[in-house]
Amino acid sequence: MAKPDNIGYFSVQGQSRSEGIVRVIPVLDLKAGMVVRGVAGEREKYRPIVSRLVSSSAPREVASALQTLFGLQEFYIADLDAIGGAPPALSIYAGIQSLGVNLWVDAGIRVMQQITPLLEAGVATVVVGLETLAGPDALAEIVQRAGVGRIVFSLDLRKQKPLASSVAWRERDPLFIAGEAFAIGVRRLLVLDLASVGMGGGTGTEELCRELARNHPTLEISAGGGVRDVDDLRRLRDTGVQNVFVASALHDGRIKPTDLGEFSQE
Repeated sequence: MAKPDNIGYFSVQGQSRSEGIVRVIPVLDLKAGMVVRGVAGEREKYRPIVSRLVSSSAPREVASALQTLFGLQEFYIADLDAIGGAPPALSIYAGIQSLGVNLWVDAGIRVMQQITPLLEAGVATVVVGLETLAGPDALAEIVQRAGVGRIVFSLDLRKQKPLASSVAWRERDPLFIAGEAFAIGVRRLLVLDLASVGMGGGTGTEELCRELARNHPTLEISAGGGVRDVDDLRRLRDTGVQNVFVASALHDGRIKPTDLGEFSQE
């Protein structure tokens, strides 16, 4: 298993964003023990993935194919059952970790107590989503107790509007929420518009990412949802994004292993 403290994410903060550091991180949406294909965040419509890369939808087999073909060593898991209130699928995480990779996991975290099992399971990065988080106070406790390097705050959007569980953030502008999270201590941010997931129309968040990078030069920014091709990777890189989350474009062959040569995967 890769060591969870082997986090190179902050290395980007000592370098200019213009140096073009983009790391592609494949997404595994998990539902009922299988990898499923996202459809605009409408989770009742998600079905087991059909991929050109692998005939199975079993999580470890899908991850192994991506690791082998693309040389990728990190995976983002959206545990949809856990996001809906079920316990996290720790055994599935362990199976994927046995490949020697690091995981980013969104398991529907609301409060600090829910993070402990993930940290103990060796999850390298716990993703704390706006969609489920109890609010600013909960985020502050999580950052303080879990450590800034292990936490990514996911700025969950739907059609560019915040998808917030907390009343404190429900009617706020995305830039305000990101700024408050930064003031709390967050230094790693994911921008994800669920309406774009699996739709192949681009993320639609480039301008938001550009403004976030301009407002917070030391913030590590990740983005995903609807990435179409290698040109989308370049566009996101040019906005200041450092990590790009991709799923369908890898499985459909729109992004090929040879396309990743210009991007850092370390």
